[in-house]
Amino acid sequence: MEHKLIILGAGESGIGAALLGKQQGYDVFVSDGSIIKDNYKQELAVNHISFEEGHHSWDIILGADEIVKSPGIPEKSELMKKVREKGIPVISEIELAYRFSTGKKIIAITGSNGKSTTTALTYHVFKTAGLDVAMVGNIGVSYARQVATAPAEYYVIEISSFQLDDIKEFKPNVAILLNITPDHLDRYDYKMENYVASKFRIAMNQTKEDYFIYCMDDPEIMHHLAQQPIYSTSIPFTIMKPLKEGGFIANEQLQILVDGEPVIMSMYDLALKGKHNLYNSMAAAIAGRTMDIRKEKIRESLASFKSLEHRMEYVTTVRGVDFINDSKATNVNSVWFALESIEKPIVLIMGGVDKGNDYSAIRDLVKEKVKAIICLGVDNAPIVDALSKDTPVMISTGSMPEAVRAAFDQATKGDVVMLSPACASFDLFKNYEDRGRKFKEAVKEL
Repeated sequence: MEHKLIILGAGESGIGAALLGKQQGYDVFVSDGSIIKDNYKQELAVNHISFEEGHHSWDIILGADEIVKSPGIPEKSELMKKVREKGIPVISEIELAYRFSTGKKIIAITGSNGKSTTTALTYHVFKTAGLDVAMVGNIGVSYARQVATAPAEYYVIEISSFQLDDIKEFKPNVAILLNITPDHLDRYDYKMENYVASKFRIAMNQTKEDYFIYCMDDPEIMHHLAQQPIYSTSIPFTIMKPLKEGGFIANEQLQILVDGEPVIMSMYDLALKGKHNLYNSMAAAIAGRTMDIRKEKIRESLASFKSLEHRMEYVTTVRGVDFINDSKATNVNSVWFALESIEKPIVLIMGGVDKGNDYSAIRDLVKEKVKAIICLGVDNAPIVDALSKDTPVMISTGSMPEAVRAAFDQATKGDVVMLSPACASFDLFKNYEDRGRKFKEAVKEL
């Protein structure tokens, strides 16, 4: 009998899983409770993969041998309760892709903030070294799609806690855990320890031959490691003190010590600025060293990296005012990092769909650096309530051109206008990319 693989959710990861399952001879069916994007529907049709949209056919789904679940579907949903009752094995697309990448080297990156930047930077390090590497996961192309269509020798994967929740055998050669701050707690019964445990699943199958690279300045990580040691070879990084092995900052230099040979470069030569990017740079450099990439190549990559679109992306300067697009900052912590890395006075555009944000974390930085906050959203009340005492000017706007114009009016030569929303984007925009592009268009109209 053919293995019946049912895929729930037809986003990038679901489609990737469908293509890979089909290629490996599974009997594949895709079910999405909402409407499937046209380009994805075409791909399913061309590959003769049957699908349904706008509803779930319980009888078909509950007849599966195995289910690949989209990271967006919560366990609490009616659908998942039924699936669990029936005892059907459920895996994530990451697990499926791993099943068919035997013998490949895998570098997996997770954390609450900085995942995309570190993933892109690690990929850049491996690419610069001339290795056959693909960048997959939450960033761009799904891991399963890559395995199905253009397999590589090395995979650098950005992976979320939701994807880690449904792994079984997945074992990266190198796991990077950047930080853990409260995010998505609604999916973890509002228990921080559940979210922390979920992140640590990245190392659950690792052995002594594998590497676990982590930030020792993160209290949640250190607390968990003290209670539950892991089996991999652990390599820490820190900005607090020199280490015998790992990554650290000393004499304004980034120093990486893995297996004896140090990689040393001036902080000022790093392409990525700001304290949080010291962490991201150290993590990527350590990953490179564990895979024996030459230190010259690592230094060259860390100095030549171009940052991601929508992440602290410099747009242009208008009459002495710099414009920065940080639309990818969808939580408060990301905004903290953004504010922390800028030295000039800031006019901050923020707002959108607030997931019950606690803005107290950024109050001190707002007091110190922000001369005006321009709120951009359907409901700006939470931001006004939380931060109006901390900044002299607070203006509410309902569209991007209006927000950009108001920000420019508040700024003077030598200031920075930054879009760093701290919120999801779907009240006014399709997604954070759409929001970032609208910001850049509005800036060019000034």
